[in-house]
Amino acid sequence: MIQPHDDDHFMRLALREAEQAFKVDEVPVGAVIVCTDRIIARAHNLTERLNDVTAHAEMQAITAAAENLGGKYLKDCTLYVTLEPCVMCAGALHWAQLGRVVFGAFDEKAGYRRIGGRLLHPKTNVTGGVLEAECADLLKAFFKKKRSL
Repeated sequence: MIQPHDDDHFMRLALREAEQAFKVDEVPVGAVIVCTDRIIARAHNLTERLNDVTAHAEMQAITAAAENLGGKYLKDCTLYVTLEPCVMCAGALHWAQLGRVVFGAFDEKAGYRRIGGRLLHPKTNVTGGVLEAECADLLKAFFKKKRSL
């Protein structure tokens, strides 16, 4: 069973994914999915590379995890993502029936909580704000860089 101190560990791995996105000029959001203490998926945003607005880190991770497990339901899994999921991703997480979602930075403009937070599956446990400052700082650095170009 994943312990609370493990949340920091796995969020740091998601941050590494976000840093990979930053390096290739993608919005730096990273995700890791863990099932029974084993990482089964790692992903980061690929919207620019794939020219696909749905290629968010969470969507990429869900697809990889389902393929890894050989099934579409991720009930015994935890998603670690550096930014609060958007409405689209929260809907996908609902259908995948994630057991737990842990996110870093809150997204007041586009996060799923903006519409009441009812999109995730009712049995999904949610923890927000894990390594919030580090996750937010990476996003701020990315957009600051974009504005200076």
